Amino acid sequence: SSPLMEQLNFFHDHTLLILTMITILVGYIMGMLMFNKFTNRFLLHGQTIEIIWTVLPAIILMFIAFPSLRLLYLMDEINTPSITLKSIGHQWYWSYEYSDFLNLEFDSYMIPTNELETNGFRLLDVDNRVVLPMNNQIRILVTATDVLHSWTVPSLGVKVDATPGRLNQINFLINRPGLFFGQCSEICG
Repeated sequence: SSPLMEQLNFFHDHTLLILTMITILVGYIMGMLMFNKFTNRFLLHGQTIEIIWTVLPAIILMFIAFPSLRLLYLMDEINTPSITLKSIGHQWYWSYEYSDFLNLEFDSYMIPTNELETNGFRLLDVDNRVVLPMNNQIRILVTATDVLHSWTVPSLGVKVDATPGRLNQINFLINRPGLFFGQCSEICG
């Protein structure tokens, strides 16, 4: 639902492909060593093979590290936001303030299971939802009042910790319209 989440999925697939190739190669070599009766006495001792099995993993790690660093910088990039939302984590609810508008703030509580409609999502639906525009840069300022929280929307690839006395920020862009559920993903308190 966001360009950031697309990049996270591409990085996951890239890393999984590298790990699959490593697993297949190591499995093949182990199988050949266990089921082969012939042994090359020069294979296990020698400076050339030691250089190869030292340099090759370093090169493979660079193929994982460079895309990871690129993605890390993309996640931390600050663009000019069109709208700013302040999110304050409390013990069992979140408070939201639209900073660009005068006096627009509300609390968002989870709907109890006994009051939930038949098509509602248990432990995800809230009484007051946050409405954000699509195709605009959005900045979320996150803090907490009591204990550690984590403001997370997995389908947008957004996760930021809410710490009492500290103001954290994250930027993102929503690609498509929809209803995106977030959850607190920390063991609070």
